[in-house]
Parts: sequence; structure tokens; C-alpha cells
Amino acid sequence: MTDTLHFDIPGPLLVFGGPYGNLQAVEALLAEAGQLGIAPESMLCTGDLVAYGGDPKATVALIRDAGIPVVMGNCEEQLGSGAEDCGCGYAEGSSCDLMAARWYRYASEQLDAETKAWMARLPRHIALTLGSAGGGVRLTAIHGGVDLINRFVFPATAAEKAEQLALAGGDGVIGGHAGLPFSEIVRGHRGSRLWHNAGVIGLPANDGTPRVWYSLLRPGPTGLEIEHRPLTYDHAAAAAALRAAGLPAAYAETLENGLWPTDDVMPAADRARRGRAIQPVKLVFTWPSDAAA
Repeated sequence: MTDTLHFDIPGPLLVFGGPYGNLQAVEALLAEAGQLGIAPESMLCTGDLVAYGGDPKATVALIRDAGIPVVMGNCEEQLGSGAEDCGCGYAEGSSCDLMAARWYRYASEQLDAETKAWMARLPRHIALTLGSAGGGVRLTAIHGGVDLINRFVFPATAAEKAEQLALAGGDGVIGGHAGLPFSEIVRGHRGSRLWHNAGVIGLPANDGTPRVWYSLLRPGPTGLEIEHRPLTYDHAAAAAALRAAGLPAAYAETLENGLWPTDDVMPAADRARRGRAIQPVKLVFTWPSDAAA
């Protein structure tokens, strides 16, 4: 395992999380990136290449062959170390925990030893400078938390954001794991920093639509423009692949109806937004220079 990699990217940067073995979504994202003129080296995946979906082997191969930088997620950590479970952080015995045992076993059987060894070498953190190398926005890409790979950080997760941002340093964090797209400036005793989650492309965002989400980050002279963008793809084919693999049907239904089988890992405020369609949004964030303190 590599702890941290460093990249300088003039921008824009395309960020996506959780492909989850959803081959059709990855294919659609790569096609959209091509239309936007964004090369693979200007893309970033926040981990969990495989999970619920029916095509783990082909999904990993497509992302690897494209050369897209990937942060280690808990699924990569667990598969790379030969662990017996996904390490997702679900409560033991919960419905998510029980269903995860099935898809994790399937993914482990589908992936060969070389692929798992590659997963074990992925970095836990990727340090990014967006914009000019000397004065750009400095962000740390992680999967869950800076200190805990499977830490859930949702929009309504309050206290942990400032703590995690202080551990990361720089101007902010690009996170994953939670599965929802959101961006927030968090103000703490050491200044203001950005927390950004692009969402995931492997499952919908619990908003009652089959769309999935990614983001575009564009550095500017006074801050960062962030665009949360929906992605439509052949979700019916992805659901069919999931069913054909004999994986839990609840996740095939999620691909179709846009609602998670259970959302008990969420804070109550985020659960209350279940089924409310998320709207595309373009945000411009500026924050004090002491954000880099």
C-alpha cells in the first residue's frame, strides 16, 4: 500500500466515487468525459471499484486500463488483504451487512490474485494541487475519513468534518464512501476548509431517480467552482447483470427506483430527504487564505 500520492492538475478535475461493479455506469462516465475533453489523468475515483454490481472484473479492468487515479476504498483494502468481509462499517447483522456478505464473496471470486494485489497497492490518500502549482487549491482525496477508511461522512454529519479536515490540512478534502453528492465549507478553529463528495456512479443517491452523480472541479483566481452533475446510463442493463449474477435483488431494484434498500447508516436529517430528487448545481466556493493554515 502507498500512503499518499501527489498530483498537480491544472483543471478541470472530474471526480467520481463508488463504481461498485456497475460496468454500464463506468462506460457512460468515460463516454461523457470524452465529450467534455477530460483525459483519464484529470479524473479521480474515490474508491470502492466493486461492491453491489454484477460486473466487478470488467469494471476494474476498464478503470485500470483507462489509467484513472484511484484512492483505496475499504473494498480494495479488504480484497487486497484477503479479508473475509467488505469492512464497510455496517452494523453487524443488519440487512446491509447480510447482503454485503453475498456481493463481497461474489466479487472476491471474480477477481484474480494480480488484481487484488494491485488493489493492495493503491494509495490511502491522494494529495492534489488544482490550478497553478505554486498557488493552487490544495485538496486531499480520501475514501471515508482521513484516519478511518470506512468512516461515514454525510451532509448532516457535523462534528467529524472539522476534525477530519484538521487532520488533512491544506484547503479541503475530497471524500467518498457515503454515496451522496454534497459540498460544504466547514469553519473550524484553524480556519475554513472544503468538504466535497462527488457521490457515486454505482448506485443512485437515494433520491428516487435512477441517475448517478459525479462532479467537475474548476480552480479559479479566487477559489473553486464545483459542479455536481447527474449521469444517466443504461440502468436496466446494470440491473439485469446484477440479477444474472445471483446478487441481492434489492440492489437491482435500487438501480431501477433510485431508493436504497435501507438507509439506517445515515443521520436522521439525511434520511428525511429520501426520495427527493437531487438537482444539478454549480457552486463557487471562496474561503479565507487561513484555510491552508
